[in-house]
Amino acid sequence: MSWTEDHTIGGRVTVRDVLFDAEHRLKAVGIPSPSVDAAQIVAYALGTTRNRLFLQEAMTADQRVRVEQLLTKRLSRVPLQHLLGSTGFRHIEVQVGPGVFIPRPETELLTEAGIRELALQPAGDRIAVDLCAGSGAIAISLGMEAEGSRVYAVELSDDAIEWTRRNVDAYEAELAAKGSRVEVVHDDATEVALPGHTLSRLAGQVSVIVTNPPYIPDMMIPREPEVRDHEPKMALYGGEDGMDIVRGVLRTAAILLKPGGLLVVEHADVQGLAAGASGVPGVAKSLLSDTELSTMISVPPGRPVFTSVADRIDLNGLPRFTLARRVAA
Repeated sequence: MSWTEDHTIGGRVTVRDVLFDAEHRLKAVGIPSPSVDAAQIVAYALGTTRNRLFLQEAMTADQRVRVEQLLTKRLSRVPLQHLLGSTGFRHIEVQVGPGVFIPRPETELLTEAGIRELALQPAGDRIAVDLCAGSGAIAISLGMEAEGSRVYAVELSDDAIEWTRRNVDAYEAELAAKGSRVEVVHDDATEVALPGHTLSRLAGQVSVIVTNPPYIPDMMIPREPEVRDHEPKMALYGGEDGMDIVRGVLRTAAILLKPGGLLVVEHADVQGLAAGASGVPGVAKSLLSDTELSTMISVPPGRPVFTSVADRIDLNGLPRFTLARRVAA
């Protein structure tokens, strides 16, 4: 190799050299996981996977240019998942990009709780709803892992629902092979069960509802640029105290769930039991049937709608999601 060629490409000619340079630059701007991001970017540019990078050695000029293009965007804090076009969630890979919330590892735990409950239901009763479905990761996972299920993925955002449909369509054949079906519903999660709306026909029939609703208070701006600048605002903010959508989801669940049916709701780590009446468990416990609800469910006005309300922690030991069962008639 001539001095001129080596000088032009800065001496970075092997995968190891490019990885080292990328990790160093990502770390310098505060990327939380620079080594992982560097490996993902280089692997993507090479058309391979992270665990096969060790099989690569030299890189072509075109590959180095592609790495630099991706790296430049990541250095400006564009989410890695947007650059790669997809992200892993439990046993599936879903497509993501601008306009849809990127599913997080924490959400896999509440999805597992829903899957376990759904799988316990007898054939014919495996009916589930994913409220605020976004990418559809929860809904697809429910159908894939609890065979013979009917799952309804409810999403309001015009932008996000395109990703929901895209991902559900991508898994249609695999879902069918497991005897499951996921139906995408374009509606408001707080109204979808009301008379005249799509899921009103399922009142009192649903076994499991899983939801990761918007729960950030309007005045609380996320610190991470990837979240603050790139996640859709509709998927983040839940009103003055962050609980507006949660309250609406609880009422939807009250209508749709059969007696004893399970609701699983994700929340921020400051919205668990320690938050008292203002946290998700507290709000769930305090929901009483009123005149409107009592016309749609067999719970008299003034009676609690949910029982067995409990909170669960995530892999970091932080409060992360609430479980609640619809009371028996």
